[in-house]
Amino acid sequence: MRFKETKLKGAFIIELEKFEDERGFFAQTWSAKEFAAQGLENRLVECCVSRNRSKGTLRGMHFQLPPYAQPKLVRCTRGSIYDVALDLRRESPTFKQWVGVELTEDDYLCFYIPAGFAHGYQTLTAGAEVSYDMSEVYAPEYASGVRWDDPAFGIEWPPCEHRTIINRDRTYPDFTY
Repeated sequence: MRFKETKLKGAFIIELEKFEDERGFFAQTWSAKEFAAQGLENRLVECCVSRNRSKGTLRGMHFQLPPYAQPKLVRCTRGSIYDVALDLRRESPTFKQWVGVELTEDDYLCFYIPAGFAHGYQTLTAGAEVSYDMSEVYAPEYASGVRWDDPAFGIEWPPCEHRTIINRDRTYPDFTY
């Protein structure tokens, strides 16, 4: 695995190292030892998958509050998505800044999003499937979010003719901290 830090401290794009032969390839998608060597959370407690019917589905921007803040490792396993991490750590020099990356089933990139960030994505293809590995359990009473189009952040989403977004994600109040 090759770890490349984004402009947001602690958020990484991870390139998988593929070992190829006539059968195809093999790649390691997780190593507690390698994550620890990068100073990243190195335990996994939940692994989840989401499947999206339509191109233009937008999920986010979600996070969990302490003590259940969730570092996430995200990978697109079918189709393609535009994945966004938003730094909500008040003490961070990149507070309220975001980074977006396209993840596809063919690029085998992973996006490591630390605790204290909001996360969301927009599907670029119908049938996109996303794998999440989390270092903290889901605790619904600590779940929160910010609006995907809140002007406090200025996230630039890919153009889309029709966006599918649930009411909760569309109606978070304006960010005020």
